[in-house]
Amino acid sequence: MPNPALSLLSDENLPEWDLKDLYTSLNDPKIKDDLKASSEQAMVFAGAYQGAFLKPEWEPAYLLQAIKDYELIQELLGRLISFSGLMYYKNLNDPTVQQFHQKVQEQVTLVGGQLIFFNLEINKIPENLLQDAFAQNTELQRYQPWLKRVRQFLPHQLSDELEKLFLEKSLTASHAWNRLYDETLASMRFKLGDQELNLSQITDLLSHPEREKRQSAALSLSHSLKEKISLFTLVINTLAKDKEIEDTWRHYNDPTSERHLINQVEPEVIDSLVKAVKGSYSRLSHRYYALKAKLLGLDHLEYWDRNAPLADVNEQPISWLQARKIVLTAYEEFSPVMAAIGQQFFDRYWIDVPPKDGKTSGAFSHATIPSVHPYILLNYQGKTRDVMTLAHELGHGIHQVLAAKQGILLSETPLTLAETASVFGEMLIFQSLLKNASDPLQRRRLLAAKIDDMLSTVVRQIAFYEFEKQVHEKRRQGELSFAELGQTWLQTQKEALGPAVNIDPVVCTYWAYVSHFIHSPFYVYAYAFGDCLVNSLYAVYQKKPEGFADLYLNLLSAGGSKRYDELLLTFGLRSDHPDFWDQGLTMISDFIDQLEALVNG
Repeated sequence: MPNPALSLLSDENLPEWDLKDLYTSLNDPKIKDDLKASSEQAMVFAGAYQGAFLKPEWEPAYLLQAIKDYELIQELLGRLISFSGLMYYKNLNDPTVQQFHQKVQEQVTLVGGQLIFFNLEINKIPENLLQDAFAQNTELQRYQPWLKRVRQFLPHQLSDELEKLFLEKSLTASHAWNRLYDETLASMRFKLGDQELNLSQITDLLSHPEREKRQSAALSLSHSLKEKISLFTLVINTLAKDKEIEDTWRHYNDPTSERHLINQVEPEVIDSLVKAVKGSYSRLSHRYYALKAKLLGLDHLEYWDRNAPLADVNEQPISWLQARKIVLTAYEEFSPVMAAIGQQFFDRYWIDVPPKDGKTSGAFSHATIPSVHPYILLNYQGKTRDVMTLAHELGHGIHQVLAAKQGILLSETPLTLAETASVFGEMLIFQSLLKNASDPLQRRRLLAAKIDDMLSTVVRQIAFYEFEKQVHEKRRQGELSFAELGQTWLQTQKEALGPAVNIDPVVCTYWAYVSHFIHSPFYVYAYAFGDCLVNSLYAVYQKKPEGFADLYLNLLSAGGSKRYDELLLTFGLRSDHPDFWDQGLTMISDFIDQLEALVNG
């Protein structure tokens, strides 16, 4: 049976990236020129500055100039690696693109090795000398947040030679295993009747209105992953061991320690988030999935029913033009500035929309470099969830555009705030759709879909985090078997989803397609952090909408120049307050209350 959404979308001219703002093609002569220039500039930089800041007599203006020169080289490297990465993730199975991507990665890594001394030597500057430099040079003060981020890694810094070795060996260690994983997953086909689907297509069917379709898709996904599970088990074991080795050398006390430092968040704050979410499992996911089973006329949900749409409303496919209008209208109502920025993504082909074989699954917004602009990747299939994904990634994109003025060293936003704009964008679109839905059944479907997504973002991601922690902790005792990984997955899923969801052992392979476990260990808690933070922000907005948009734009424009806790104070929010996380979780609970009222009313 053909997918009506895909049938509809096939008649549309779905936009694809125009990457000419980076380079015109793989054969653009500017690529070769820039690779050469980056190497030459790195050599000049090292000749000018290596060892200079180990001497006490350096001038503040000299450090300022070094930072500016360093930024220029990072811009050049960022342009190269961005183009290479975007081409790669759109063409994972193209040998020419694979070779090009690897070549660029290797050369950029070599240049990075020439520059590595700079961060290392910055960390060796005595604190009193650095503070004196800030006092003497106000322009240098601008870079204080970046310097502080660099210097927080001092206790975990190795010798110059070892740092260079770790960097260069990453090409044949973590980078190589990541590549193997990505290309394997992209090449997989999942059988469904006489069809062979890619990962995006098969996972999309997990939210199909027909229960038999969902079941068939779930079983196909599980069985196909099992065929490759020995490889995926080797990949995650190897990368976890690789991380353990580096963590040991760097004296990190816990597998999560480095991630917390990167995110500029205290471990206690994340512990508090995890405790709050796990303590709310019963009033959120356990309660909701019992209600959803009732709404679907079932005694309980099978695992493939978790994302099922409500059966009493047939979801009509949403065309790409409709999705564009829905998202931009909601952004316009909140802030014309944000809508104007968002419009550019559509008009200038900064979005790659159609699902295709060889294209990475899921979605992302890649910031590239401040002097260019972000690019968004989607696998759009015409569902309300896809519209929310567009809103999510466009939120990231707008955030990245606004933060770009901070420059390459200060524009990157820590994950604690990076998910704020994306999740807030989703909330704007949801509230707009809910406000305009007069039919109670339509409101019921929208509420259920939103709760589904919020639980996936908060509850499920914390369950993912718990899975990761256990995997990395157990790996330190020895290699984990497929059975051990599967059991850990089942246990954390059962705890999170509750007794109303039957977690069939057949889904013990599902961890294998969660790419964050491979690419970015412990990234996942950022989603829960962002969702709860946004819920608290949105509550402030509802209470006092006047002037909120301006404050919010200032938050996004700050990029990485200020910490998340400093920016939240502007809204009267404190993440270290005992009730902070509960505020965010209560909004999810309130949505469940609204759904129950519609069902019972």
